[in-house]
Amino acid sequence: MQEIVAGDIGGTHARFAIAQIDDGRVVHLGEATTLRCAEHASLALAWEAFAREIGRDRLPRHAGIAVACPVQGEILKMTNNPWIIQPAQLPQRLGLDEFVLVNDFGAVGHAVAQVDESHMRHLCGPDRSLPREGAVSIIGPGTGLGAACLLRRDKRYFVMETEGGHVDFSPLDELEDKILRALRTRFRRVSAERIVSGPGLTNLYEVIAELQGLPVTMRDNRTLWSMAIEGRDNMAAAALERFCLSLGAIAGDLALAHGAQAVVIGGGLGLRLADRLGSSGFAERFVAKGRFETIMSDMPVKIITHPQPGLFGAAAAYAERHHRH
Repeated sequence: MQEIVAGDIGGTHARFAIAQIDDGRVVHLGEATTLRCAEHASLALAWEAFAREIGRDRLPRHAGIAVACPVQGEILKMTNNPWIIQPAQLPQRLGLDEFVLVNDFGAVGHAVAQVDESHMRHLCGPDRSLPREGAVSIIGPGTGLGAACLLRRDKRYFVMETEGGHVDFSPLDELEDKILRALRTRFRRVSAERIVSGPGLTNLYEVIAELQGLPVTMRDNRTLWSMAIEGRDNMAAAALERFCLSLGAIAGDLALAHGAQAVVIGGGLGLRLADRLGSSGFAERFVAKGRFETIMSDMPVKIITHPQPGLFGAAAAYAERHHRH
């Protein structure tokens, strides 16, 4: 049994926990400590604050860390976060002997691979477990649109971090044709993330209001989401309906591109929409792939419900890498 630090570093919050791993898997994830990134000038200072918060003079010298940006190059620049992370300096700055650094949605892929089945909620398709062999597509709307592919082979698994949320948005009806034309006046290129993400709901709301010739009454994204989910505003509800349709279509596209046997919806908004997606047009759009409708109809779609998939996945990424090597 080995004790490690798990970290999940986002644009607004940095989350930390002590995890226990054994034989390539996470055995236990301790209580999460959430810190506001704006209150700490660097990852190293937040790391020290976490140690103080849990009353430890020294943290474990091994860590799995997920970051909300591509893990490429000598300098990582966080999205919506002024921190600069230089992987080569982490051993010295954080007092580490060994660490694994993964993209935040890659961490969700590791979480999907290792969490107990009780943390998977069935959404649509046949109600069966995720396959033990083959590919699972993972997609999650949040601040952006995350995507990853989990491949299971010969009792091992591999997580492929992707930027699948940045594929082109493809309209499927006349209203979406109009939405695309309107968004082209705002953005040089309209990706799926411009529609299916937290800010994407605002884009949909504003365009639908413009098409209806109605004034935009809500500017705050958080308020808009609350109004849409609670059904207290018809135009916000219409934007959310279109959001769910588009999420179903894009999830199906990624499943086809990955050659997947199942799909898992992650991300903070995925869990928040768990009740809404089942009664929306998500399933119909997911299946509507022409000659591949039969294959898509036989594909289970789940929602990961673990309360800290990023932290769990960061620890799982370290455990898998450490076990393999």
